[in-house]
Amino acid sequence: MSTIEITQDNFESTINDNEIILLDFWADWCGPCKQFAPVYEQAAEANPDIVFGKIDTEAQQQLAGLFAISSIPTLVAFREGIVVFAQPGALAAPQLEQVINAVKGLDMDEVRAELAKQEAAGSAETDANSPDSIPDDPGTEQ
Repeated sequence: MSTIEITQDNFESTINDNEIILLDFWADWCGPCKQFAPVYEQAAEANPDIVFGKIDTEAQQQLAGLFAISSIPTLVAFREGIVVFAQPGALAAPQLEQVINAVKGLDMDEVRAELAKQEAAGSAETDANSPDSIPDDPGTEQ
């Protein structure tokens, strides 16, 4: 399978309808993006079980903003709808293959458990900083 163009219109369905998705954020004027493109295309051909998407950051600025892309190329990997890898920089073929194998080898139950633990810690921290949890100043009347 070759790469597919990802746009605002097909982004959500692509993420929701496929187990593993790699996204290459790129732009036409970007030299490293052009160097990475054939490596990415070869990996797409060698891994037909994975969706390899390309997001043109110039044409899809909203998607680039969603991921806070500040350097291109940037590779983002999803597994079962969860971002499991995100890194700027052009990868060589062996590095890209390592990423692919690592994403395929993830224990998603562990990933979900870790995410739940982080979310619980984050919400506990948010609760601790919410106005309702700040003790009343004994020097002021209410």
